[in-house]
Amino acid sequence: MTDGVASPAAGPDEPGPEDRKILTLARSARARNGAPEGAAVRDEMGRTYVASTVALDSLRLSALRTAVAMAVASGAGSLEAAAVVSGAETVPEADVAAVRDLGGAGTPLLLAGPDGTLRGTITA
Repeated sequence: MTDGVASPAAGPDEPGPEDRKILTLARSARARNGAPEGAAVRDEMGRTYVASTVALDSLRLSALRTAVAMAVASGAGSLEAAAVVSGAETVPEADVAAVRDLGGAGTPLLLAGPDGTLRGTITA
């Protein structure tokens, strides 16, 4: 981590089918809503929560924090994995912290570019 943001590890591994699913859902949410980011999280029951950036005058949330909030509001007890699709090269520490708060230390957080190419995996 540098300057309050988490950077993905170099040389990402190929994601498995369930991780590809949340990457696809995150990318779809971003594209559908014309948002800067799309995110998806998978809880301990295998349920997924998908969100895009919230940018209202009165409320601003990243896509990832929105997806984590949706999981919490739906009764998720923990997270298995998270994914964010963004033009950014890093994930803000506040987003990593939200994943860690619900998922615990070691929860994989996949970062992909707008084209869906996996840039790396961060361990929250």
